[in-house]
Amino acid sequence: MFQLFCFLVLYLPFQLALNPASGVDLASIRVAILAVFLLWLAEGLKKRKITIYGGIIPFFLLSFLFLGVISVFWAQNLEWSGRKLMFLFSIFPVYFVAGAVIKNKEKALKVIKMLIWGGTTAAILGIFQFAAQFVWGLDGIYNFWAEYVIWPFLGESFSRAVLENPSWLVNISGRTYLRATAIFPDPHMFSFFLGLLIPLTIGAYLEKRNKTYLFSFFVLLLADILTFSRGGYLGLTAGILFLIFIFWKKIARKFRLFLLALIFLAVLALLIPSPVSSRFQSIFNFQEGSNKGRMETWKQAAEVIWNNPIMGVGIGNYPLEIKATADYREPIYAHNTYLDIAAETGLVSLLFWLLVLGTALATFLKKARRSPLFLFCALSIIIFSAHSLVETAIYSPVVLTLFLIILSFSGIKETDEKNI
Repeated sequence: MFQLFCFLVLYLPFQLALNPASGVDLASIRVAILAVFLLWLAEGLKKRKITIYGGIIPFFLLSFLFLGVISVFWAQNLEWSGRKLMFLFSIFPVYFVAGAVIKNKEKALKVIKMLIWGGTTAAILGIFQFAAQFVWGLDGIYNFWAEYVIWPFLGESFSRAVLENPSWLVNISGRTYLRATAIFPDPHMFSFFLGLLIPLTIGAYLEKRNKTYLFSFFVLLLADILTFSRGGYLGLTAGILFLIFIFWKKIARKFRLFLLALIFLAVLALLIPSPVSSRFQSIFNFQEGSNKGRMETWKQAAEVIWNNPIMGVGIGNYPLEIKATADYREPIYAHNTYLDIAAETGLVSLLFWLLVLGTALATFLKKARRSPLFLFCALSIIIFSAHSLVETAIYSPVVLTLFLIILSFSGIKETDEKNI
């Protein structure tokens, strides 16, 4: 089972799309997760013993799912709610399988190794995609990616929806660039994926002292920068501030001065005109069109929550509150994970999601006293949580799967812990 799970995580960033019906594109990772889950369940029933690891976190996750089911009673469109619930119930089982098969730190490191291999390959592809526009031209590489690269991985219908609402291009200081997306639908989900993985490369390096992990760190970081995702930059900034806060008292005085000097140089680099610095500075420009649009979206979401605070408007039905004639694949959402959850399934559901994040963070920090790996798992949670302030990734099969796998590391059993 463990070897099968390792293959699953290696396949994660490259999963092909299935087309079970006209107009329906199904991420094959969802089928793979359900198959592995049923196999794990069958083995447990055969042995008459099914153990769920993770302390209180599984209860919070199941409560979050339960409230999503209950919210259907307030939904305008039951089909949309059903599709969103089917998605969540096809991905969340990976948490329980991961918790069962990853029983110690060594197995966690093997899974992380597979994740890093797959992630580094995807990052190299994204870097190539970005660099290729300077050789074959922006239009040439854009058309090649749209016509030949993405459709096997996204599916025909989803690919059309992605291309109708393009976020692949970014205009910086009057010049248009193709952003790194690899085979993800957009640069934001690619950045989420990379942001979750980057800390794991550092944790794996500190555990194994294998310089290959340092190579992966720089490749993943470069690819994340080339997504030009301001949410990704926000997540990385939050991660750096988190590390400084954690280690500040433990750093010798001379190294504190060195660290402050590095921060000063980083800030200086961001002030020097360049595509990256211009994109980063635009985060703080509240008059910029995208930022103004996002704040208006947040205001709309807040109004929906105010009118439907307890159970929301029904999972999957937020777009209909904003636009009554919306299509299912129309990208209407709050651009904020927490607002999206509260708007669709209510404030109690949001509370359980925050408890998942907070409990995982506290657990990882506690375990970090014994191993640095867990500190960088905590860093992944911080980056994910900060990026979630401006984007919603819980409906990305790849990002949600990776997040749940990292979350399952918090359940690695210590000698004084009990399992369910």
